[in-house]
Amino acid sequence: MGSSRALLWKLIILAGVSLLLSVVLLRIGFLVDERQGRQREAFESVVQAQAGAQTLLGPLLLRHCSEEWESVSGEGKDRRVSREKRQFMLSAVPSQLNLSGALNQEPRYRGIFKVNGYAGPLQLEAQWASLEALQPRAEHAGSRLSCEDPVVMLAASDARGLRAAELKRGQELLRIRPGTRHDCYPRGLHAVLPELAPDQPLQLNLRLELAGTQRFALVPAAAATRMNLRSDWPHPSFGGRFLPGEREIGEAGFGAVWQITELASSAAADVLAQRPIGELDTLEFAMVDPVNPYVMSDRAIKYGLMFILLTFVCVGLVELLAGARVHPVQYLLVGLALSVFFLLLLSLSEHLSFALSYALAAGAAVALLGFYGAAMLGGWARGLGFGALVAGLYAALYALLNMEQTALVIGALLMFAVLAAVMTLTRRIDWYALGATARGATR
Repeated sequence: MGSSRALLWKLIILAGVSLLLSVVLLRIGFLVDERQGRQREAFESVVQAQAGAQTLLGPLLLRHCSEEWESVSGEGKDRRVSREKRQFMLSAVPSQLNLSGALNQEPRYRGIFKVNGYAGPLQLEAQWASLEALQPRAEHAGSRLSCEDPVVMLAASDARGLRAAELKRGQELLRIRPGTRHDCYPRGLHAVLPELAPDQPLQLNLRLELAGTQRFALVPAAAATRMNLRSDWPHPSFGGRFLPGEREIGEAGFGAVWQITELASSAAADVLAQRPIGELDTLEFAMVDPVNPYVMSDRAIKYGLMFILLTFVCVGLVELLAGARVHPVQYLLVGLALSVFFLLLLSLSEHLSFALSYALAAGAAVALLGFYGAAMLGGWARGLGFGALVAGLYAALYALLNMEQTALVIGALLMFAVLAAVMTLTRRIDWYALGATARGATR
């Protein structure tokens, strides 16, 4: 009975050790969240100091007009004549919009944190088949219409990223001014156009030097839009409402082509209806790091307790099958070594690639546990075997981290394989006899 009680107490103590180690892992998880918060602060700092994610809208033609008329109210002596006035804005989206250019990496750093920025030249060509949409229509009989000269505008979500701009109508260079003169999309640039014949086509060419952070997007506000972009960023993430129809991605960067018509996108109509820019369809790409060390570290920690318990199971099997005696304190030290691995992984991955950080942290943990295992399990052969077993678990964990889509099925198969191995190795153990042996040993 005493041996059974001793075995029970050991299991209770090991459960307490596991609970303590889960608290350690939880604290390391909090540290991951804190470092990820610091990374976000670095990103916001760069955005505040330079330019954020860019969304371009335009070129778009605008014309501010007003209508004045006389309004009569009352009759006889109460008859009153007052002058009324309404102001309105006319807009015209291009029939054809072509954007081409190269946005290459221009990273910024805040301490150890890297923020993916970009900069480069863009060429926008916009064509209007006619300018009938800029001709005002009277809503009141006998009214007088007056309009300012039309303007062409380009809106940018962060005008600080507009480093330089050149606008041409044919060979004529137009003077560019800040702001768009649009009520809904005020940030950007505009240029005043001379009086244009309503039945004549118009073509404008705009050259930009644009800078931004992490993401670039274009609103396809035209009857037909084509965007051809290149970049030296090798890991683009394409987003928005439409994926590129053509793309080439390699180690030297990527090239992508989008082609959209007004049949597929309501962006042109939504712009004319002055919907907020955040609600408009976009064509976009983002410079996203393929391996985020904080995301990978967080995922690794989520497997941490399972990883530790599997190691405890292996040590327990050696106790059962080889007759070695392992104290709960030794279990605790092994668990702490396994937990510190995740702290090493986090700290190293902030300076090195995740793969190299994982290899260094795992190598250090395997060497330490192999060395300690030789004394704990009674021999170098067992210590080396224990180290090899831990190395196998690290390899399995790395595979799980790199198989995000199939991690669940791989993890389930791994657990089944471990359970099958434990059942196979212990199938001939007489647990009652084991208790009797332990009782004799205590006497």
